[in-house]
Amino acid sequence: MLPAAPHGASPSDHVWYPATRVQQGMWVLDRDELLRPTQLVPTVVEFTGPVDHRALLSAVGRALSRHPSLRARFRLDVRRRQVEYRTDGPPAEPGFLDAEAEGWTEEEVDNLVRALSAAPFDLAQDAPARAEVIRMGAERTLLALNVHHIVFDGVSRGMLLEDIQILYRAAAAGVEPRLSAPPHPASVVAERAPEEIAEQVAEVVDRLRGAPAEVLLPLPRTPLDGSAESLLGASLATSLDPGTTARVMAVAAQEGCTPFMVGVALLAATLARTGPQRDFLIAFAWPGRDDPDTADVIGMFMTTVVLRVTLGPEDTWHDLLGDVRVSGMEAFVDSDVPLDAVSAALNPDRNALWPPLSPVLVNLDEAPRSVDLTPGTTGRLRPLDPMFVKYDLAVFVRLEDTPDGRRLALSLDYPVNVFDTGDVQDFLNALRHSAADLATFPENPVLEESVRPTATAVDLDDPAARLELVRSIWREILGADDIADDISFFESGGDSLLLVLLVERLGQASGREVRTMDLFRSPTVSGQADLIAAAAEPAAAPAAAAGDRAALLAAARTQGGAAR
Repeated sequence: MLPAAPHGASPSDHVWYPATRVQQGMWVLDRDELLRPTQLVPTVVEFTGPVDHRALLSAVGRALSRHPSLRARFRLDVRRRQVEYRTDGPPAEPGFLDAEAEGWTEEEVDNLVRALSAAPFDLAQDAPARAEVIRMGAERTLLALNVHHIVFDGVSRGMLLEDIQILYRAAAAGVEPRLSAPPHPASVVAERAPEEIAEQVAEVVDRLRGAPAEVLLPLPRTPLDGSAESLLGASLATSLDPGTTARVMAVAAQEGCTPFMVGVALLAATLARTGPQRDFLIAFAWPGRDDPDTADVIGMFMTTVVLRVTLGPEDTWHDLLGDVRVSGMEAFVDSDVPLDAVSAALNPDRNALWPPLSPVLVNLDEAPRSVDLTPGTTGRLRPLDPMFVKYDLAVFVRLEDTPDGRRLALSLDYPVNVFDTGDVQDFLNALRHSAADLATFPENPVLEESVRPTATAVDLDDPAARLELVRSIWREILGADDIADDISFFESGGDSLLLVLLVERLGQASGREVRTMDLFRSPTVSGQADLIAAAAEPAAAPAAAAGDRAALLAAARTQGGAAR
């Protein structure tokens, strides 16, 4: 068997290549039934406008076939004790379903999309990608993609969606697209000497030694028996108004901090203000694409890195931001250090599978929000359903441009069977409060909180009060005074980003659990007023599904309301 091609060489599809350390770790995680769903990267795009479905199927099929990683098959070489892959397998064939013509209901389609998003892959036999084009009507089409994380990262998702867009436009026009052949992932893997790795690991361990491997979250944990164990997750989101955002980023700029570093500082500050811990290890994902040669390669280059944040009793917001910047830069420099080796040295009693060191994560949210096939056909990414999480708490930070100005958006992903939604909402509110203090009192000690304003109670049993509550939140989010009760949120100027904010604000104002999919089904003011009249029923874990397309189609139509 041949080793990986030297850096910059041209490999062949017909040989086995050693998986990277990260890929080998993911292959191991895929063996665990509980963790298996967390190794998937699903994407669901809803297109509004006319779609040439033949052209879209062609574009998706060509995109899946042209990248070597998406044709990969993996195996374990027991003698060499290494995971290997080759890329000469057949690519995935996208499926097509005319849901309107075949009489599929919205519920049945939702069941299918959930199944496609959660069904595992047989990495030895299957292409690590699947796709389904679903025609919902003359002006509405869904594209459900799912790729295994072992060959796919956040950058890869943007590349694949861009490929589909380019290939679709070419197919619709009857011309050949101008796309260069993508490099093989093995051609951009740089080998490092074991001695170099060991020296770097020792430096990282020395820097992190003494920090607790656990993070004390101010969230009561729900007692569970073994049968209830699940990594089904949910997300809550909020955003700062443009004025607060501008002040936060101005203070951050004084300390040379990025939005990601602001997110780390806000998380550490909020944890310290709501609990006894003052020394934190916080994980984050590093793209791992420092080499320009990786720019056109779909693959798994991301690594998990840990930085350390400490907070003293007199530290101001300026001090905290400065500390986070230094810690972040140190972590960036050592981003290629194998985290499993660091974890083994610092926490030998850890769970050997996951998480490797810290149960909390902060990431910069750079996922695309829209995919426009043509000027007349727009696409938006739908929220993940189901969502699976690996961390006790994951904070995502995003600077987004809105009609009323730039906003700093914060979202929390959490396991629904471990933490109560109301408790997570309280923590999200505390995170907002920390951001307000950073913006207003940057010279004050972080641990000296300002006084929180009290909320005005709303009688949710009064239909008129409910309607006015929903109207007021729509006015706030859409920046409009004239709100009609029977016009959908999207027709009133909303988009998927503002919908996430609407979910958070309705839940915060009503104290009720509000889900994104509920707002899709009740898109008007009056519908949402009825929605918060009663507490939402808790969602159960989705039923397990096989990867076979025919089985997924059959299951989606027979599960009905029991699919969830």
